[in-house]
Amino acid sequence: LRSMQTSGSKPCPCPSFKLREVASMYFTMVAVFLVILVVALQGSAPRGSDFPYKVPLDPQGLLQLSWNVSYPEQVVHFQLLVRDLRFGLLFGMSDRGEFENADLAVLWSDGHNSYFGDAWSDAKGQLHMDSQQDYQLLGARKAPEGLYLLFRRAFSTCDPKDYLIEDGTVHLIYGILEKPVHSLQAINISAVHRGLQRVQLLKPNITIPELPGDMKTMEITAPDIVIPSQETTYWCYMAELPDGFPKHHIIMYEPVITVGNEALVHHMEVFQCAAEFDSFPHYNGPCDSKMKPDQLNYCRHVLAAWAMGAQAFYYPKEAGLAFGGPGSSRYLRLEIHYHNPLVFKGRRDSSGIRLYFTATLRRYDAGIMELGLVYTPVMAIPPGEDAFILTGYCTDKCTQLALPAAGIRIFASQLHTHLAGRKVVTVLSRDGKERQVVNADGHYSPHFQEIRMLKEVVAVFPGDELITTCTYNTEDRSRATVGGFGILEEMCVNYVHYYPQTQLELCKSAVDPGYLHRYFNLVNRFNDEEVCTCPQVSVPQQFSSVPWNTFNRDVLKSLYGFAPISMHCNKSSAVRFPGEWEKQPLPTITERLREPFLRGPPAPGPRPAAPIPLNLDELRRD
Repeated sequence: LRSMQTSGSKPCPCPSFKLREVASMYFTMVAVFLVILVVALQGSAPRGSDFPYKVPLDPQGLLQLSWNVSYPEQVVHFQLLVRDLRFGLLFGMSDRGEFENADLAVLWSDGHNSYFGDAWSDAKGQLHMDSQQDYQLLGARKAPEGLYLLFRRAFSTCDPKDYLIEDGTVHLIYGILEKPVHSLQAINISAVHRGLQRVQLLKPNITIPELPGDMKTMEITAPDIVIPSQETTYWCYMAELPDGFPKHHIIMYEPVITVGNEALVHHMEVFQCAAEFDSFPHYNGPCDSKMKPDQLNYCRHVLAAWAMGAQAFYYPKEAGLAFGGPGSSRYLRLEIHYHNPLVFKGRRDSSGIRLYFTATLRRYDAGIMELGLVYTPVMAIPPGEDAFILTGYCTDKCTQLALPAAGIRIFASQLHTHLAGRKVVTVLSRDGKERQVVNADGHYSPHFQEIRMLKEVVAVFPGDELITTCTYNTEDRSRATVGGFGILEEMCVNYVHYYPQTQLELCKSAVDPGYLHRYFNLVNRFNDEEVCTCPQVSVPQQFSSVPWNTFNRDVLKSLYGFAPISMHCNKSSAVRFPGEWEKQPLPTITERLREPFLRGPPAPGPRPAAPIPLNLDELRRD
């Protein structure tokens, strides 16, 4: 399925037009208007404040994208800086960063004349001019640093060839044309220098709270390291708080990126270590090195997380994240993911995260709660699956016991899977009815994980249920993928950030092991190949010996859909709350949330299926 409106297709009322004369007049008016606008923009630089979000598209920083979001208009405005324009470029969106079945804005030149148009690519990567021009060019401007292109795009266009811009991750794609082309159809995508960048386009419109006068800062940064000359590196560095550091509240954090490395620093996290250890060894090196002390694996409590394209993170005015003081470890682990596809050598880096904190404690401590599936091999995905679904539950019984009567307020969320994850969603259910989506990412990528502030705070009360569903793709695998900590094993987690902090730190589930044992027995009964169910054989070994025919796949799906669950309703000490948590029934959902109703953008008339001519030579840098 395509990730344009054909793949996430939703009802969308759109006007239809039949007057060719109106179309012709409209095209003429647009062309004249754009010529005037381009000339006008030559002398006026767009203000940086108009485009608060920014990300480099390519590793060399030749293409830089800035954007803003208008929720009243349901439109994204883009500003694309091209530092070294050749003969044009492609920019657009697709399901997972493919150049096939993509929705594109294209600027191209035949060596004499230049054009801008809305296009799409088919399953073979062939480009076609879109019959509805929804990438609307607003202007172009020459500047000392390069060419600025300004254009806009509605979230939903009612065009089946267009990508539907939704909450969550968007895979942006780009290509640079090195040679002139005589037409759009003549562009050979396979020969284009191209790449992708993942961002959250639809940033929440958050009111920034007032910051206190006694606020201090602390930078957790890499100590001027040399970025390894390889495509992917995870770098770990241990830092520590001063002796006797009292309790403070973190109220904000932001990235600190070494100038020149903006395209290499992919994402960063700061973890606090477990308080039961008196000390941790110092370390500064690759996270996967054999020299890394095993004890660093106990530094897993997230204090801050940033990914490329994210801005500063603010806590709500009522709450802050506690660190320091009794019962809190002094030791912190910084983890940086460097993405260096051009294999630059000798790049030095001191990037990291700047924490803003205060000794004047806010009303509430913020907490972090894990939702989803327990890290256990009993939850597995067969090989060769394009969209296999697993669901983890935080049941009404657990929230009834563990949450205060006034409930909690979720204000941010970080979704997490390993490499096979494709979609993640958490839904709040009350009295058997789905009430609200807490967080959803229909184009989730395990390579782009960040703590995202929610558009609106979600109130959760005792007796509510939080249901987290993950979708996986294992088409490239020949063996079952089981749950676990390894990168080739899988997880399904939503780390929700909330206040006030409670004792409930983990509210997750897994299928009852006894029912899984019955599944293996059933497989033995109906298949020629025997699955060993001896006690000494591990669950991963049993899954690896299952012959994955249609029957065995369907029965496993059915098992996960009806079998009772083992609930983990855990305190921060990893001890369960008192109660009976084994063989619990699945929550019963009697009413599902309706799909959101998306409207097409208001249009003054039909947009012609023709490119807009530009005088690229005048706009090209000297």
